[in-house]
Amino acid sequence: MDLAPAADAPGRALMQTQRFSIERLHGVAGDRFAFAARTETILLLPVIGAALTGDRDADLPGHAVVIVPRGSYRIELAGSGDVYILSTDRSDLDDAGAPPRDDRVRAVGAPRRRVVGHDEVRIHPITEIAIPPDNGRLRFLQSETMSINWVEYEGVRDRAGLSPHAHTDFEQASLAIAGNFVHHLRTPWGRDADLWQDDAHLAAGPASVIAIPPEIIHTTEGVGEGRHVLVDVFAPPRDDFIARNWVFNAAEYLPPAAAD
Repeated sequence: MDLAPAADAPGRALMQTQRFSIERLHGVAGDRFAFAARTETILLLPVIGAALTGDRDADLPGHAVVIVPRGSYRIELAGSGDVYILSTDRSDLDDAGAPPRDDRVRAVGAPRRRVVGHDEVRIHPITEIAIPPDNGRLRFLQSETMSINWVEYEGVRDRAGLSPHAHTDFEQASLAIAGNFVHHLRTPWGRDADLWQDDAHLAAGPASVIAIPPEIIHTTEGVGEGRHVLVDVFAPPRDDFIARNWVFNAAEYLPPAAAD
């Protein structure tokens, strides 16, 4: 899905998946956008900063991920560019744009309990998020109800080092923020050969997002020169990532059993 407003004019563009929403805010310095959510919201600020006001106030830097407590807010852009809102429970949206329910997708469940910085705006500059030594390109963060992987690199991705895989009970959204990509998709074969589908290789530019349902084999390749930024989004938080000690801020939350 293309998240670019018509003629690249200031505005908002929204995608809703089974368990979460991704909204792009695009504008110039001084433009203001309101949002509200019943659980923590993840804000992506790839380049420009912004001022956050409402139930909490904060000056937000560019090139950062920000986790905002539940509540009602307004974002004022500090320059020309984009901010993205990721949420599992936007109270200012209805379900009219949500896709038909897919029962394979795991429910989000109860929010994880934050034990560090409870009810604070948590700012994570990208350069301060440690890359796990055994996963050399990805930066991982979580909120109460979501996980993200921030992938950023220069130039093309090595075609000999792609990572095709599938999820049994997660949907994944891959948000292209900067650079050009190709999403490679393969549908598993079932017993009925008449239902088999050819592989898909979908070109994706900046401000686009793809939602990948369970069981679809997928990987994404950065193509062309320049900076590539791709953010993978999941809900609920990925416990397998947490168990591998990949999630930078995992210690700020109780694990599911302790949070019940």
